[in-house]
Amino acid sequence: MYPFFRMMKELWVHRNDPPLGIGEPHVSHHVCWPWDLDFWFELNNGRTLTLYDLGRIPMARRLGLIRALRKNGWGLTVAGVSVRYRARVRLMQGFTMKSRALGWDDRFFYLDQSIWLGERCANQALYRVAATGPEGIVPPAKVAAAMNIPENGPPLPEWVQNWITAEASRPWPPAA
Repeated sequence: MYPFFRMMKELWVHRNDPPLGIGEPHVSHHVCWPWDLDFWFELNNGRTLTLYDLGRIPMARRLGLIRALRKNGWGLTVAGVSVRYRARVRLMQGFTMKSRALGWDDRFFYLDQSIWLGERCANQALYRVAATGPEGIVPPAKVAAAMNIPENGPPLPEWVQNWITAEASRPWPPAA
């Protein structure tokens, strides 16, 4: 089940946080509950993606993205994600999540999220997200203008550009 109560808690906890700029991290603190576990009693890999919402949505709110989406009747969708898992998150273990917007290209916004156990990174996700409207994907420059930020975002890091190139070479639809 989706963590609605946890999301409400995060939005409440961060309701008075100052606005964020592109590249600035939103930091939040969480616990791995029993319903987050897999058969090996560690944070389930799929649940990790769901829990990343707990950082991504408050970050989007602090960036002014949620306000721009609502004002214009747009939605937001995940268009791709790549995750690295490097350390186990165990039952009742606390962790810190860091979420930041990296920038955008002509179609997508790119977000970096990571889960930390103290100084050790347990996992990291690179997200490609899109604003959507009745005509399909809304150009990020138009969304940026609605957020009152420069329409040309900062240059994307090389590792993100490499991922974009790799994704462009991936066949779609996949072989049946």
